[in-house]
Amino acid sequence: MSLRTRLAEGPTLLLDGATGTELERRGARTGLPLWSSHVLLDDPELLERVHADYARAGCEILTANTFRTQRRTLATAGLGQRAQELTALAVACARRGAARAGSPALVAGSVAPLADCYRPDRVPDDETLREEHAQHVGNLHEAGVDLLLVETMNTIREAVAAVEAARATPLPVLASFVCDGCARLLSGEPLESAIAALERLAPDALLVNCLPPTAVPPTLPKLRASGRPFGVYANLGAPNDETGFTRSEDCSPEQFAELGAGWVQAGARIVGGCCGTSPAHLRRLAERLRR
Repeated sequence: MSLRTRLAEGPTLLLDGATGTELERRGARTGLPLWSSHVLLDDPELLERVHADYARAGCEILTANTFRTQRRTLATAGLGQRAQELTALAVACARRGAARAGSPALVAGSVAPLADCYRPDRVPDDETLREEHAQHVGNLHEAGVDLLLVETMNTIREAVAAVEAARATPLPVLASFVCDGCARLLSGEPLESAIAALERLAPDALLVNCLPPTAVPPTLPKLRASGRPFGVYANLGAPNDETGFTRSEDCSPEQFAELGAGWVQAGARIVGGCCGTSPAHLRRLAERLRR
């Protein structure tokens, strides 16, 4: 069954959980701005193990660690010329992780904001958005991802540019926004306006991510009203300016599984976890979905 058919007909797909905070939990460095891309330089085998653990937990989509392999971010460490190489390495690590687990999981290429996930005021100009997202998407396509996950978009302007770049490929495209507790992007723009702006680009699914579980309920009616398959992958914790994110241990795997089951009952076709979640959280969610 193709991904598009599965999204249309179900059952719900299980996306993986956090990469950056899981690497940090296992002792890897995750300082900003390189964030999770440090591991590609330091210990790719650790990254493979993380992917394998998510695959063993039952995740059907593994997100390649390309959230911060754009030329712009890597250039801050003098590595801008290695963007294509490190993007390919990240995708290969996800593939090898799936193989370790004997899993047929799909590999998604992460397409993140070029500047800062939580600072819409830092979004570059439109020409830069078009050029740099097209380059990153091209690197992901060449690396052989199965789908493109445009995620953590905090402005309509950047979401449109990133999805336009993704739509220039034949790959399925998922588009995800980070929202506040009132179903608004961090820019203050209403989620329904963002959904409307992407209508002409026909993403294969619409999602929200990297928002606390308490902020999810107001987004669900907006996502459902789009008429497209939709999904949720919430975080556990809060962003910070040093390691990128502070994990919270307050939500147990069992509690997270209950939350995920609620999103599925609301109609979600894709569920998973964002920053702060772990393979244990996703394993419990997978067990709950199978029940």
